[in-house]
Amino acid sequence: MLDEQEFLTLAADAWRRVLAAIDRLDPEDVDADARTDVVNITLKDGSRLVLNTQRPVRQIWLAGGGRGWHFDWDAATERWLDAKGSGDELYATLARLVKAGSGRDLVV
Repeated sequence: MLDEQEFLTLAADAWRRVLAAIDRLDPEDVDADARTDVVNITLKDGSRLVLNTQRPVRQIWLAGGGRGWHFDWDAATERWLDAKGSGDELYATLARLVKAGSGRDLVV
């Protein structure tokens, strides 16, 4: 498991990447409200996504589209991967949900 400082550094990088990608899109299609540990994303179709850190378990959680994911940092591949072993990756999953709710491509 990551120590707290490693997790915080990786999570901060993830937030910067996600918010920068959202900033490149029209806010009428995709809008984000970011706080320290939570990013609320509103999509053109009215659906919402919630991305948040879970510090005690060193995970990033994503909820949207009637489903939730818990992502662990995989040091070998340097990616956030679904803790249940589905193979889902954080940025690809987020991009898929954004596309479904806004029609826009999120490039993280």
